[in-house]
Amino acid sequence: MTQAASSSIIKVENVIKQFGRFAALRGVSAEFDAGRFHAILGDNGAGKTTLLRALAGLAHPTQGSISIFGKTPQAACRDLGYMAHPSLLYDEMSGMENLRYFAQLYGIAGAERCAQAIRAVGLDPELTRGVGQYSQGMRQRMSLARAILHDPKVLLLDEPFSNVDVHSAREMVGLLKGMRDAGKTIFVVTHQALLLEGVADEFIWMQSGEIVDRTATVVRGPVTREGVQ
Repeated sequence: MTQAASSSIIKVENVIKQFGRFAALRGVSAEFDAGRFHAILGDNGAGKTTLLRALAGLAHPTQGSISIFGKTPQAACRDLGYMAHPSLLYDEMSGMENLRYFAQLYGIAGAERCAQAIRAVGLDPELTRGVGQYSQGMRQRMSLARAILHDPKVLLLDEPFSNVDVHSAREMVGLLKGMRDAGKTIFVVTHQALLLEGVADEFIWMQSGEIVDRTATVVRGPVTREGVQ
């Protein structure tokens, strides 16, 4: 691995995010290297999605700071691809029509980049029916195509395997692995950690708005029982 690939590109320093009196993030500090696959795990309310939204520049810290490539998340937005839990797609439009709409927002001209993004997630850009008629697995793939449309360096994905059958979920994991191997830095919030065993470079465990552990496997340590020989 080169020095550039192993350097820290994201720094989170003492980030607190409050919603009224409730603190969704409680002094989170962490650094993340480029070209790695990070799975963010924890119970409901642990702060996973809030952390992801903070990295995406959509949730402004009440206190603390986030640096991505030496910039704020808002300034680094062109380097970030965000996939929300809702698809953010227009059901009456085809996949290509959806991507061409979003391409205009990014200043991307022509249809070729849209077709490339659709092919990259294993779908056919010639498919003309509205995405509202897609299976859930196809919708998730199209949401991923939207997130990678502008070729971001960092992907931030919120529950990409939600309501998807196991076969489709495993295919999407394979797609993400290929993107990581091509140099992208990936963050995935998920309740389906076992899908990423042997694929994610690290598992980030959150609890009550804090990062409580970072492990190389989905198992957080040896299982022991006091008194058992």
